[in-house]
Amino acid sequence: MRLLADSALTESATETRTRSRLLPMLVYAALSTAIVSSLGMLLVPTISREMGVTISTAQWMLTINLLVGAIATPIMGRLSDGPHKKRLLIVSLLIILAGSIMAAIAPNFTVFLIGRALQGLTYGIVPVTISLARRYLPESKVGFGISSLSVTVATGIGIGYPLTGILAGLFDFRFAFGFAALFVVSAIIVVIRGVPGGPDTRAPQRTFDFGGALLLGAGLGAILVAVSEGPNWGWNSPATIAFFVGAAVLLAAWVLVELRSSHPLINLRVLRNGEVLLANGTAIGIGAAMYMGFSIASLIAQAPASTGYGIALPVFWAGFVMLPFSIGSFSSNRVIRAAAGRIRMTTLLPLGAAVVTASTIFLWVAHDQLWEILLGMLLFGIGIGTTYAAMPGLIARSVEADELGSAVSFNQVLRTVGGSFGSAISAAVLAAHLTPDQQHPTGQGIDLSLAIGAILCTVVFAALAFNLFGPGRRRTLAKLPVVQV
Repeated sequence: MRLLADSALTESATETRTRSRLLPMLVYAALSTAIVSSLGMLLVPTISREMGVTISTAQWMLTINLLVGAIATPIMGRLSDGPHKKRLLIVSLLIILAGSIMAAIAPNFTVFLIGRALQGLTYGIVPVTISLARRYLPESKVGFGISSLSVTVATGIGIGYPLTGILAGLFDFRFAFGFAALFVVSAIIVVIRGVPGGPDTRAPQRTFDFGGALLLGAGLGAILVAVSEGPNWGWNSPATIAFFVGAAVLLAAWVLVELRSSHPLINLRVLRNGEVLLANGTAIGIGAAMYMGFSIASLIAQAPASTGYGIALPVFWAGFVMLPFSIGSFSSNRVIRAAAGRIRMTTLLPLGAAVVTASTIFLWVAHDQLWEILLGMLLFGIGIGTTYAAMPGLIARSVEADELGSAVSFNQVLRTVGGSFGSAISAAVLAAHLTPDQQHPTGQGIDLSLAIGAILCTVVFAALAFNLFGPGRRRTLAKLPVVQV
């Protein structure tokens, strides 16, 4: 009996040590998303030049990555509610590794795009790590863990961009993709060694909603193709209209299938919760503005001075333009944690959206000098860090534990879909406003893209502010619990 008791104590101590190290390991795995994401916008001008394609065509290296991410994320989120969380994370990282290697050695732009498409699975990593944190972290650290994982990508992007710039500047873009592959390998090793193995015995056994996954993926793909190719085909062309109508039909069919399914890919009934709707609505608008701001800031930083707006930074230094974003998002998350117990999440969302809106308006009217871009990115990071910390917390306290992976992944989907729309709209605007040599967007195209992002953020902020201060909301807010980050 004593031997059994000692054995039980030893196993308990081992489990406690494993759980204490789990969050840093999950954060490290989630950083792979930031590293892979940083290979997109910064390298668009480089890929355009090295592979002989226009800037608007090179922008597809970002759009296709986000498109695959938007399709893969809800699937990975639903699977992460099941018993094989660790296996899902490792298989996903292996596919991302294959995509990174393919992009690094690609002989042409088509093969390169296939590699970028495989890398799109990286956007589903965060929901999986959040599901693992919810399952294995001590109850007292779950809120902290979810908040940390949610802002890991935003914070890590500001670190990944300078690394990408340095590697691409000292060597070439292929070396940058090679570094991403090495980082993913290290993340796989960390997950294998540190994440609890074996099936999760508490997870429910459910059939997978293949029909819902197919309809959602096809619908999102159709609408993004329409937005991306609209400038080339013509917005009133039969092809563009057909894709828009097809997307509407497919997504409507997806909603009907999900509402009738006993085990849907996304439980749409959960999304009717007011706080979940707040988080999801913000995710679309802020996600679009984030990627539009990133892509335009990167182009401005690297464009030659002859364009009238370019700062003419080499790629080595252009990556550092995003460093203030990382500092801002990390700092804002720290401040939110320090203020835990005194701030409601429903207050944090409009507060973060207000800062993001201010930054987009600032960049719209002032982007000719390097210090203006750096300040805009700092404010952008503060706002994004605030909103990203609030969104998963709102969802986590509003849904059941066995629906968390699905609900959080859908929020991540909407961020990714918003980012895809932002990227596609930006590419469409820039494609319609190119210099005579077809190599750089005009100043008018840059201004119009920034204006669209600023207007979008203003609409999101106005909606959140009305929800917070509108008729009857003050009485409701007085009853809400405060944030526990």
